[in-house]
Amino acid sequence: MRVAYQYRLRLTRQQQATVDDWLELCRRQYNYRLAERFNWYEQNRCDINACALICHLPELKDRPDFYSQKRDLVNSKKLFPEYKELPSHTLQDVVARVEKTFDRWLSGDSNGKRSGKPRFKGQGRFRSIAFPDPVKPEHIDGRFIQIPKIGKLKMILHRPLPDGFKVKTAAIIKKVDGYYITLSLQDSTVPMLSPDTPEMENTIGIDMGLKSFLMDDSGEEVAIPQHYRKAEKRLKRLQRSLSRKKKGSNRRKKSIKRVAKVHLKVSNTRKDFHYKTAKQLLSQGKHIAHEKLNVKGLAKSRLAKSVNDAGWSQFLQILAIKAERAGLLTIAVNPNGTSQNCSGCGTKVPKMLSDRLHACPECGLTIDRDHNAAINIKHLAVGHSVNKAQATSDAIAGVTEKPALYASA
Repeated sequence: MRVAYQYRLRLTRQQQATVDDWLELCRRQYNYRLAERFNWYEQNRCDINACALICHLPELKDRPDFYSQKRDLVNSKKLFPEYKELPSHTLQDVVARVEKTFDRWLSGDSNGKRSGKPRFKGQGRFRSIAFPDPVKPEHIDGRFIQIPKIGKLKMILHRPLPDGFKVKTAAIIKKVDGYYITLSLQDSTVPMLSPDTPEMENTIGIDMGLKSFLMDDSGEEVAIPQHYRKAEKRLKRLQRSLSRKKKGSNRRKKSIKRVAKVHLKVSNTRKDFHYKTAKQLLSQGKHIAHEKLNVKGLAKSRLAKSVNDAGWSQFLQILAIKAERAGLLTIAVNPNGTSQNCSGCGTKVPKMLSDRLHACPECGLTIDRDHNAAINIKHLAVGHSVNKAQATSDAIAGVTEKPALYASA
């Protein structure tokens, strides 16, 4: 099992200067390696529908990959001696990042989803450096951790490192409010749990919303905090002040930092809310069923600000990770019909988005719209059909769909 612990660092001025120099050198190396791949792509590509009968392309170059660019780091250190100050594995991690982002643009990830075209990192946009080598136990002495070529760094241990875990990797991250270190821990002694099959008794259905953050199948709801909307008034004042500052001035830099701190606080409070909500749900010891939401699509609608403020994707990711550690499952079901169909008889009851009450004309069930959807989600997770007519037509056509189980990897 792998977990990540993040601690705040108390660095000396010399250590801060060293970390800042390393971040800048890694940023330049990232941009250089990315430019190499873009040059190869532009010089070697040829549209198949516009290719001439006689090819006049110059001599094709070998495609830069992780290993060729890693070998070329030796030449970078000869031309620019300041790169010798960085650990070799840290520079290799920069090349690995370029490899990952470039391949996701051309080929896509494991699911075939392609990312956008990679962009060059501007000044101050490269904020983390990794140390892939495992940290030995003797390198951690109380509140101090030994990092190659930089020395001992003081950590604020707000929680102790667990016993039995091995520190696999470390990464230093620069945020607007200071420096942090993230330790990746692994414990091979924790057995892999085989969760029980989801049933009606050991499963909770939750419906995500914007009126309330979520509502479960028992009718209990969690109020939506709206962290960003509460900070909008302060952000508006700070951003208006920022727009009046002269570009490149020290006052503008200070104003940018004030705005960034407000955004960081909103992000931290939202994440804290997500962790506490996930813990509250999993404390019941039951599997969690939720809708398989298309958050990216919803974030492009007129509800974009509210959807991004709620942070559904982050919450579901946290919920899946915490559920796996508790030996439970998170079950993503198809959201089609969960709000429209009656949870009592399966009759389709059309509703507008503004209709917040479910009133079935067939069985007379009258409950909150989100409560009805949560019950339907629970039924889908354990294998029951919500829409009887749809289930009958699928059976006739020989189509049998099973709900997919999604546990965190």
